Amino acid sequence: MEIRFIKAIQFTRLIKAGGRLREFNFRRVTTAELVYFSVNVVDDRGDRILFQLFQEQQAWRLGPQKVPVWVEQQEARLGEAIEEELRDQ
Repeated sequence: MEIRFIKAIQFTRLIKAGGRLREFNFRRVTTAELVYFSVNVVDDRGDRILFQLFQEQQAWRLGPQKVPVWVEQQEARLGEAIEEELRDQ
């Protein structure tokens, strides 16, 4: 029987989005088929927004879920944050 250990990656970045500095929380999720990052951030009303980022052709893309425009505009910066963290691991 083979046992595989997968290192958990969880981190937070402050990114300016929607005219404010916001705290984005990232967590790597690993399944048998794929690896993606689950991200959450709080909006102006205090509601938590949850979404996923998937890697497609060397770039991190938002999943099919609906997110505010200010999150969509920061897609590239969110991907850069993931790449920075993976590089530092």
